[in-house]
Amino acid sequence: MKKCRITVMRMARYEDLIQRYENPIDHACDLREGQVFLANGWRRPEGLCLSAWETMSPFVLALSHGGENLYDGWMQDKKSAMISCNDGFRPVSFLIEALEEEAAD
Repeated sequence: MKKCRITVMRMARYEDLIQRYENPIDHACDLREGQVFLANGWRRPEGLCLSAWETMSPFVLALSHGGENLYDGWMQDKKSAMISCNDGFRPVSFLIEALEEEAAD
């Protein structure tokens, strides 16, 4: 099983949807563009949002176990995936890349 690098690539914010539909919240997300997490195999990295992890974990699992060419050539790098979290108000896009480094037991 391999390690996977998870990089925060882009953060969007849809103010019109927030104003129209969301109940006010004080703080939604601590991530920042360029932030990198290292997944030890299929384990969620410390500090990575649980909601984002639940969206991306099937892809991390597949890539960490040697899966590649997801969705028949979707990504230029066949050992990667671009995934967004499921927050419809503030979606965050993540690049997941399988590394050659073996995950620790």
